[in-house]
Amino acid sequence: MRAGRRRAGGTFATGPGRPALHPGAWWLWSLGLGTAATRTTNPLVLALLIATSAYVVVTCRPRAPWARSYTAFLKLALAVLVIRLFFAVALGSPVPGTHVLVTLPEVPLPHWAQGIRLGGRVTAESLVFALYDGLKLATLLICVGAANSLANPSRLLKSLPGALYEMGVAVVVALTFAPNLIADVQRLRAARRLRGRPDSGVRGLLHVGLPVLEGALERSVALAAAMDARGYGRTADVPPAVRRTTAALTLGGLLGVCAGTYGLLTAEGGTYGLPLLLAGVAAALAGLRLGGRRSLRTRYRPDRWDARAWLVAGSGAAVAALLTLAAADDPALHPGVVPLVAPALPLWPAAAVLLGLLPAFIAPKEPS
Repeated sequence: MRAGRRRAGGTFATGPGRPALHPGAWWLWSLGLGTAATRTTNPLVLALLIATSAYVVVTCRPRAPWARSYTAFLKLALAVLVIRLFFAVALGSPVPGTHVLVTLPEVPLPHWAQGIRLGGRVTAESLVFALYDGLKLATLLICVGAANSLANPSRLLKSLPGALYEMGVAVVVALTFAPNLIADVQRLRAARRLRGRPDSGVRGLLHVGLPVLEGALERSVALAAAMDARGYGRTADVPPAVRRTTAALTLGGLLGVCAGTYGLLTAEGGTYGLPLLLAGVAAALAGLRLGGRRSLRTRYRPDRWDARAWLVAGSGAAVAALLTLAAADDPALHPGVVPLVAPALPLWPAAAVLLGLLPAFIAPKEPS
């Protein structure tokens, strides 16, 4: 019998008196690492961010079907990097370079396609620039994959505001459908191999695909019946004035967030960007709170945001804040490619990235 499987207060526990970490903390931690990845093109710092997220995932992820998505995100990140390098070779790059690696046959284009070329010279500078640029996007995808592997989607659904509950259900069902489908395929292929039957090719695909489709339909019907029995989709009656106020606050808040974010990313909007962003966030939160009145639901054993959740979320926010400050002053975070030089590892930004390892030591492993 597993000691401490459940706690009297209500949430899952991994040991005596140690409830599982709030899933929202994992998302804030991973988004912090992803934000830090957008502030640099140094491949050494980006590799350190990838290693940090990978170590935390290996240490803390549970044994569940949805926790296996990290490998898929790694493959997706590698595909993004390869595609970025392919475009740099096939379509050229605006980065000037003198180290010519190969000269491809160039396809002549009409006059209206000025600025675009197919083939031509491929320089080392253009490939290195594409590598840095693609690695930044790949690191961001890997950080998002870490959140998908660590945060339980069903528990995250319980923490959503009432106004986003229906949308959250659709997202959670979509996130959990693919891992369960992959697990069914692997189980059926293993069963066919044990019986000495082919599990590959067109014939094997048909014999595996039909039972998988049947199981998916059965799960969909069972899920629909369970959601209907629990009153999913039923809403409360609210006054029209409250509905209009909710729509105005939510829409205005989202527009404020977009305009404030644009202001922060541009040099001209530095004065109004932050106040507009904060006002938009406040309006959107007020709209979500009012919109939650239409959702008739209760939370069974809600997850608690404890001190460990604050530390995990704070470690990701600290990495993002420190890398953002360093990007403005440390040129090593944006190594140049003309002239072509080897990137250097900046010491204190690298030490800041290591703060992201904190969850591996304080976060308990969630039970499967």
